[in-house]
Amino acid sequence: MSTPSAAVGSRVSQFEHAYEVILDQILRGRLPPGSAISRRGLAGTLNMGVRPVTEALQRLESEGLIESLPRVGTRVRLPSEQDIRGHYIVREALESQSARLFAEKSSNREREELAAMARRLDALYDAGEPDLSNAESSENYWFEVHTMHSQFHMRIAECTGCQALCAAIRRNQILVLNWLYDNTFQPQPNPGYWHSKLIEALSSGSVDVADRAMREHTRYGIEEVLRRREKYSNWSNGYL
Repeated sequence: MSTPSAAVGSRVSQFEHAYEVILDQILRGRLPPGSAISRRGLAGTLNMGVRPVTEALQRLESEGLIESLPRVGTRVRLPSEQDIRGHYIVREALESQSARLFAEKSSNREREELAAMARRLDALYDAGEPDLSNAESSENYWFEVHTMHSQFHMRIAECTGCQALCAAIRRNQILVLNWLYDNTFQPQPNPGYWHSKLIEALSSGSVDVADRAMREHTRYGIEEVLRRREKYSNWSNGYL
């Protein structure tokens, strides 16, 4: 017979597993905005009780990724125009400060590390989807792109040495939400050497140059995201 502490530990691990699985499904586009989510269905699929699934969904709701509505139920959240604009404002504020501190504090080794990451990321974007006719191949490509993109921006913040800033970026889910918007609404392609040019500016030693470059970087594509969100919203309201 399991002890109370063992039971709690098992439930926590189930909650974490449920959270990771649902988040992965959302970020891979398998659960697009507007998709209905069944607690009991997920519990059955994951072979666990409803309680850890409910706790996982509550966390995802607090992070802005899903919503529970009367007479609608639980679903992946379709962000409003105000949601998206607000996200971009918060991201610009946090990441421009990250850029300024990086320009001031980063070492030569860290700048070289980020330059190498930028080159790999740009190469991945430039390569494009390997097989547009293969849905799984396309999904894996975008998952790899967005994973690397999040790691790139998070690493810039880590190189500032400011743990509070890193925590704010994680807490505000700015990279995860940007991933979700990109995966759903697909903004226009990035300009050539987009991330390499950003790191070049951040490594210039000028706080003002770094700040301007990051603001331009974070603002890029927002109007296209909003335009495509409107089309997506019209489609989803009619068919989801």
